[in-house]
Amino acid sequence: MLVPPPLSLYVHIPWCVQKCPYCDFNSHALKTELPELDYIDALIDDLETDLMAYQLINGQRPLHSIFIGGGTPSLISPSEIGRLLTAIEARIPFSDNIEITMEANPGTVEAGRFEGYRQAGVNRISIGIQSFQNDKLQRLGRIHGSQEAIKAIELAKSAGLNSFNTDLMHGLPDQSIADAISDLKQAIALDPPHLSWYQLTIEPNTLYYSKPPTLPDDDDLWDIFEQGHALLTAAGYQQYEISGYSKPDKQCQHNLNYWRFGDYLGIGCGAHGKISFDDGRIIRTVKVKHPRGYLQADKPYLSQQIAVADNERPFEFFMNRFRLLEACPKQDFIDRTGLPLSTIEANIDWAIEQNYLLDNGYQWQITEHGKLFLNDLLAAFVEDDE
Repeated sequence: MLVPPPLSLYVHIPWCVQKCPYCDFNSHALKTELPELDYIDALIDDLETDLMAYQLINGQRPLHSIFIGGGTPSLISPSEIGRLLTAIEARIPFSDNIEITMEANPGTVEAGRFEGYRQAGVNRISIGIQSFQNDKLQRLGRIHGSQEAIKAIELAKSAGLNSFNTDLMHGLPDQSIADAISDLKQAIALDPPHLSWYQLTIEPNTLYYSKPPTLPDDDDLWDIFEQGHALLTAAGYQQYEISGYSKPDKQCQHNLNYWRFGDYLGIGCGAHGKISFDDGRIIRTVKVKHPRGYLQADKPYLSQQIAVADNERPFEFFMNRFRLLEACPKQDFIDRTGLPLSTIEANIDWAIEQNYLLDNGYQWQITEHGKLFLNDLLAAFVEDDE
């Protein structure tokens, strides 16, 4: 029987000062005045529409977390972020320990700005640093420099937030092993509670895809990861997901809910959502992608609504769950897919034989070998069309 999991909310802010050449997110360079009042009004209306459509108006499923992403959410003023959060809480209750994260770029914050967001209700900031080296930041199209990056982290530390995250990339164009490790050492020295450290990948529909830069080879990338992982571990950071490291009890709760196959409403341009129901349905939603269409009067916000079929659920569940390094209780699979364990028994047996998984009777644990062959492991749960 499917048991609806914790509920989160994702809010998408689609504008940036300029589009980065590696970015494949739904973001748009801001060419006119920011329509923040109209956009916040639309977000509130979008949320109301979802709450009514999915019968989430009785207060039985409070919000576990909110994540305001983009784009560059820190282009929106603290007062309007406060108006949005007040409107959300008036429509759906917050859990007692709700985590409210907002992404911010160092080039769009100044002294007092983080404090304004904190007063508005944000209790966690995610800062898009990417590198502390000016030449690398220029290659990445970032609008901030290394000193602005350091200042932004120092501001976050003094703002009275519950936590904050530093976003850092490696495997950058023409980046040496020493450059990558230097960046990581600088981040560790600033002592953020959470550090997202991930490899640059070239995605379709980006400038880097049409004009690929020279990236470090696989041997260098492996050396960067091994050395960096050792540094982070020695500094007291625990790797809890593929690219996420945190101090004890400072994991991103929104990400944990996402990777545990939790539910989340998605509001804003191109935002995705996933909602489970007592009757066994699971649906995914996608909102209108472009700001012009999203803000157009009398137009629906919903672009797509897709039912997740029973035969698709094992792959979707494990695609998310095996990103986390924690053990996966078998009951979570039953509760969150609505399927019996017998539907995946043969797949699990094969994964154990390949030394991809361990089974202690009540939970599965991905092995070190399984992490290295994650795509092969996940492929075992793809429904065969034949």
